[in-house]
Amino acid sequence: MPVISYARAIREALAEELENDPTVFVMGQDVGAYGGAFGVTKGLQERFGKRRVFDTPISENFIVGGGVGAALTGLRPVVELQYADFIEVAMDEVYNKAAKWRYMHGGVFEVPLVIRAPSGAANGAGPEHSQCPESLLMSASGLYVVTPSTPADAKGLLKSAIRSPNPVVFFEHKGLYGMKGEVPDGEHLVPIGKADVRRSGTDVTVVAWQAMVHRALAAAERLASDGIEVEVIDPRGVRPIDMETILASVRRTGRLILVHEAAKPGNITGEVAANVAETAIEYLVAPIVRLCAADIPIPQSTRLEQMSIPSTEAIEAAVRSIMS
Repeated sequence: MPVISYARAIREALAEELENDPTVFVMGQDVGAYGGAFGVTKGLQERFGKRRVFDTPISENFIVGGGVGAALTGLRPVVELQYADFIEVAMDEVYNKAAKWRYMHGGVFEVPLVIRAPSGAANGAGPEHSQCPESLLMSASGLYVVTPSTPADAKGLLKSAIRSPNPVVFFEHKGLYGMKGEVPDGEHLVPIGKADVRRSGTDVTVVAWQAMVHRALAAAERLASDGIEVEVIDPRGVRPIDMETILASVRRTGRLILVHEAAKPGNITGEVAANVAETAIEYLVAPIVRLCAADIPIPQSTRLEQMSIPSTEAIEAAVRSIMS
């Protein structure tokens, strides 16, 4: 299997779907000649033309709203927000229009819209450009929300999202763009809503999202030298969330740690913890632990930025604590 970067995996997915389906198009701020704020769409306009890959005004409401309108006509728009933080500017179009209109109109049309949203703390981008806001969309009935953590998942989930008849918000982590990994050759699709057990273990279940998956895996490797076997689950998204895989793991290990790169209030970790408490509390031999970011605006300083989110060391310490 070829080894490519997370960013290239996204670009390959876009190129393949643009090639395979004439109804697919890409629009957003600077996605054309400039190639996107992070260079992810570089070369696509040159290859597919300005009618298929084009720039928009600086208006998130227009970008998402235009995407909704295009999707209603039978096209398959992929719209890019330069930063995931800006999704709140277009929340009416995302939360009310994209998510609900298929249901509100009795299913007479589909809304095959993909919203690409670069998220996460990386390189000191500051409080308005570094957040992981996926938990804000947990209650958006009709919307799908995915969070790939590897190049293979980035490519496979994006291709599945573009082919979906439903609106999908695709959160891609800025701190992972340069990370490389194996991506299967040929037609590679990853199902939306299916978790991945990234590491098997018998002692503790750790559920983590995006960049936190890699920190959880690093902590698990350290702990293995002391005979502590950690199972690491990557849900690959927040809506829908694969509770069957999580519950099956918790029933084996009896211990659960949830790791997410956002503050605890309103966090997806609370929803997962409540679900486990409702359906599998008798299997727990220790309280559920939630490791989340500090409840503060994300600092501009790169040093303080990383101090404000869960670290590999914090995950390792939490596992040792719950084991005792």
